[in-house]
Amino acid sequence: MQKEAVKKNERVEEVFNLFIKHIQAFLQEAKLNHEEYTNFVKWADRLGRTGELPLYADVFLETHVLQAMYTDKPGTQPSLLGPYFIEGSPLIEQVHGQPMVLTQRADEAGEVLYFKGNVSGTDGRILANTKVEMWHNDHSATYSAFDSDAPKYNLRGHFYTDENGDFLVKTIVPVPYPIPTDGPTGEFLNYMEQHPMRPAHLHIMFEAEGYETLITQVFFEGDEWLETDVAEGVREDLMTKLVDKGDHKEASLNFVMRPE
Repeated sequence: MQKEAVKKNERVEEVFNLFIKHIQAFLQEAKLNHEEYTNFVKWADRLGRTGELPLYADVFLETHVLQAMYTDKPGTQPSLLGPYFIEGSPLIEQVHGQPMVLTQRADEAGEVLYFKGNVSGTDGRILANTKVEMWHNDHSATYSAFDSDAPKYNLRGHFYTDENGDFLVKTIVPVPYPIPTDGPTGEFLNYMEQHPMRPAHLHIMFEAEGYETLITQVFFEGDEWLETDVAEGVREDLMTKLVDKGDHKEASLNFVMRPE
């Protein structure tokens, strides 16, 4: 049986040729010898075999891609999706006059956080009924569905902005945490003499018809790891302040989406 001809993908060819052009320039500048190149290939092979390639790309590459794409554009700066996002989070219903409560255990440890936000467009529109997906780690610095013993969707959920583009969600204050260090990614950190810590942050994703999906993070003033975030994901316009209200903390931030 004759095989069907594969249609040429000109975009793949274009990107590959650019990659080769720039990798040749890189090799000339770095002056790698064959042993160094071979060691790199073996390390990269272990990175793939251990399943850490997405982790490494998220931590060390994605931030530079985002900065190249969005630094000079209007609107809220994106930040890393990260390796801990999962599909299928529960819908958090709005109870009139009450904050939406992110899915959590009855005895969830940590400081209570009320986080308030508003979503609009760079075109000035109020973005009502925008889907907001939120997830973050627990007080033990672990994520549900990954390294935590919590239920799969703990501290995860999605909800929608109101008619004014506002939302208010009750959760707990996230904490700083280290990325995994027991594999090739940790080996790379050792070579660089670099710590594995990320500052505390909320992950948030916004989806509104006619606008680019915004994937970003929210950071808190005063965190000791802000200046040296291993993933370099901190952006000035993603900073907020934790305000102590006695029995809980409050924080807020406005988000501006770009039209498609």
